[in-house]
Amino acid sequence: MDTFDFLMHGFAIASTPENLLIALIGAFLGTIVGMLPGLGPINGVAILLPFAFALGLPPESALILLAAVYLGCEYGGRISAILINVPGDAGAIMTTLDGYPLAKQGKAGIALSLSAVSSFIGATIATIGVVLFAPLLAKWAISFGPAEYFVLMVFAITCLSGLVGDQPVKTGIAALIGLGLATVGVDAVTGIYRFTFDSVNLSDGIQFTTIVIGFFSVSEILILLEKTTTGHKVIEQGKRSLLNLKEFMFTLGAMLRSGLMGFVVGILPGAGATIASAMTYASERKIAGDKGTFGDGDLRGVASPEAANNASACGSFVPMLTLGVPGSGTTAVMMGALTLYNITPGPQLFTEQPDIVWGLIASLFICNVILLVMNIPLVGLFAKLLNVPNYILVPAIAAVSFVGVYSIHSTTFDLVFMVALGVFGYFLRKLNFPLSALILGYVLGELMESNLRRALSISQGELSILWGSPITMVLWLLAILMVFMPVLRSIYRRKFKPAV
Repeated sequence: MDTFDFLMHGFAIASTPENLLIALIGAFLGTIVGMLPGLGPINGVAILLPFAFALGLPPESALILLAAVYLGCEYGGRISAILINVPGDAGAIMTTLDGYPLAKQGKAGIALSLSAVSSFIGATIATIGVVLFAPLLAKWAISFGPAEYFVLMVFAITCLSGLVGDQPVKTGIAALIGLGLATVGVDAVTGIYRFTFDSVNLSDGIQFTTIVIGFFSVSEILILLEKTTTGHKVIEQGKRSLLNLKEFMFTLGAMLRSGLMGFVVGILPGAGATIASAMTYASERKIAGDKGTFGDGDLRGVASPEAANNASACGSFVPMLTLGVPGSGTTAVMMGALTLYNITPGPQLFTEQPDIVWGLIASLFICNVILLVMNIPLVGLFAKLLNVPNYILVPAIAAVSFVGVYSIHSTTFDLVFMVALGVFGYFLRKLNFPLSALILGYVLGELMESNLRRALSISQGELSILWGSPITMVLWLLAILMVFMPVLRSIYRRKFKPAV
């Protein structure tokens, strides 16, 4: 009953006229950003983060705005994936495998409406999971000391290298770059300047907004400038634009299974929607067997990754709120929003800031309803916006990025440094280094260092504190498993060669 009462209190906060308008605006902007190929939720949240702070929004309203943008991007990324075979973000890659073939069969409208329904069901399952399990995990997390937190963050980083893609070494290097960037500035313990190169502007470290917008938005501008192809034709939706009851029932099982699996993957720090959609797509393909038409336009090939990546997005709020560890690159950006308000995410957040926590959780339900109602009737309008040429899109992204960074400290140094980071990020992307791993490493870097120092201070320098409790032992074992996961996966593929 306490959980239900807190949830009702959260709905009272999230359903105020101001917050409802904020959720509506965020959902719409997120959908627009999400369906523009390559931008994705991290860019959408990163660009709006400084504006939310500069407008003086209270923390609960700022988080509702960013959460609405996040979920909106997860919905919107599927529009371009289905219509022009270009995923809006990495989480929509699996959707292209069956979404685009359905569009070529004249079933674009059916695929788009199925995408919206699947996203709604997956996100709703995960949000219910957040309500049921987040408070329990928060109570359990109180037993975490500095040593447990340090090992937890080591585990989060190893999850990246062990689970993300087929290039774990590059993922690990990107995370290490992020950890290195987190060391710039004044040492909190000794007061010594580190890696500032005698620049006063770096004495407080590299600003979070500068890093995020530089690495993601500026590098994306450079990527867009490379693309000179024009004339993409949006495929017609056909006579029917909505799925019928038979199609819904045919895909319902895939939606429910994928929603549950996506929520579990979303809780895992660093995993994210990309992994969730790939896992569920492979799982549903195996369940369908020879009766499925996966890869040629199977409705379950759209329903399963869509439900999974939205469930994963909602599930990623659990580690952020309860443990202070981002569950995805986007929640890492949202953790930065909390720090702007001098709020530390973690188990105490449920007792010290219940308005923020439960207002955010309630807003997830509201935003999903808004997005479902918005996406189905506006599919035609969204499809037309995909034809925005790069000569309009690139200056718009650049203007928003520069204004967003400048509004924080009003210094030209941040603008120049943002561009430099963007150029560096561009080359990293050309070399296939995942920037989401870099931003997670940056966010976790300061927390890792402070918790390590606190733990060693408690133990008077004895390293055994880092593996002296059952929690740390389990986390070390899981971290080791993640490190060797690529090797085990490679051996499995060579031996069994599953058809995925």
